[in-house]
Amino acid sequence: MPISANVVLGHGVKIFQPDLVNLYGCTVGDETRIGAFVEIQKNAIVGSRCKISSHTFICEGVTIEDDVFVGHGVMFINDLYPRATEDGRLQTEADWQVIPTRVKRGASIGSGAVILAGVSIGEGALIGAGAVVTHDVPDQQIVKGVPARLGRAVPRKQTTKSAS
Repeated sequence: MPISANVVLGHGVKIFQPDLVNLYGCTVGDETRIGAFVEIQKNAIVGSRCKISSHTFICEGVTIEDDVFVGHGVMFINDLYPRATEDGRLQTEADWQVIPTRVKRGASIGSGAVILAGVSIGEGALIGAGAVVTHDVPDQQIVKGVPARLGRAVPRKQTTKSAS
């Protein structure tokens, strides 16, 4: 599986097993890490300092902003009504339109999640493992289940201050 010559890789990108990925026509930001058996299609954008875990599929039309975690085996979908043929003829790219999907800064997507076309995942949001995301997810919210439903807000990190 190749890393095509038309891939734009930022500074310090780490692809742990370059022979075991399929990247073509995409852009990957600085310091992003990509695991084995990942496919990133043309016109997909992955931001800086992201972690894309193994066996993940990022299709055309997906934009992943900076500082995003994508767990193992996450699948993005860019067509809500896929068909192989139309009137007995194989479809081509001219027969369908990509529906864009956005994952905003600092979001985390658990392993095995499926993200449907046209969804926006909010800044700092957390998608539970195995969730099927069919609607937009607000900033700083947790969603889980099939279909994914709102849970609670993402907890803020606790800081310990010494008493004076």
